[in-house]
Amino acid sequence: MPSKNNPASYTPPAVWKWDKQSGGRFTSINRPIAGATHEKPLPIGKHPLQLYSLGTPNGVKATIMLEELLALGHAGAEYDAFLINITEGDQFGSGFVGINPNSKIPALLDTSAQPAQRVFESGSILLYLAEKFGELLPSEPAARTETLNWLFWQMGSAPYLGGGFGHFYCYAPEQWQYPIDRFTMEIKRQLDVLNRQLKDNRFIAGDSYTIADIAIWPWYGALVLNKVYNAAEFLEAHTYTHVMRWANEIAERPAVRRGRIVNTTWGKEENQLRERHDAADIDAVLGGR
Repeated sequence: MPSKNNPASYTPPAVWKWDKQSGGRFTSINRPIAGATHEKPLPIGKHPLQLYSLGTPNGVKATIMLEELLALGHAGAEYDAFLINITEGDQFGSGFVGINPNSKIPALLDTSAQPAQRVFESGSILLYLAEKFGELLPSEPAARTETLNWLFWQMGSAPYLGGGFGHFYCYAPEQWQYPIDRFTMEIKRQLDVLNRQLKDNRFIAGDSYTIADIAIWPWYGALVLNKVYNAAEFLEAHTYTHVMRWANEIAERPAVRRGRIVNTTWGKEENQLRERHDAADIDAVLGGR
């Protein structure tokens, strides 16, 4: 509880009011209301699947999944990936809100369905594509359930990593000990959960690579490999040896290397591909890598 003896503590008002200048890296795009702020139709490319995204951990899930499906020979998984720049508010355009009323990336439009099917929330996209193409999700009931256990574990756990730890460790206007301690404790607990699971399993849900790995790796694999938040040393990531082994193995998959650069606009220029409309677009960036 806030303390009257601590002048730095916060006493909540009787009624909370939105302060646009609350601070933090993403102040300009955070707001307590939904809906479109402006008219902006979405472009439509030539392929059956239209992805509107950004190369964040959630966005990378979708592009890795699509690249894995293409690697498995599914021509119907060809896709156009259009950039949604969330720092400029593209997610609040009328076209994007029409596909995802929650205004979060990624969002998918399957134009091969009649009528075209919208799919939003990254976990839903993974499940939709796995069922559509019959890949990366076991059909046997016990194995399928175990995979979905971990898919939904990620959906419930990652907000503590991104909106909790990541925000207060990297993006808040000031670094406060209490939230950093609180969320660091939780993230280390989550890493321990994964480490124990991976001790006796090659992949998250067992011996087979599944959508559970595709969901979890862009967050927790990238975390221990120091690709997000620059916190690997702070979290003693090297001590989670089974997570590290798994993270490195997934990182070397060709489809992961391809998918992780799509809709990326930061980092090394040779790892950026703002939009993808053909396999050759990725080939041109990666070359022989």
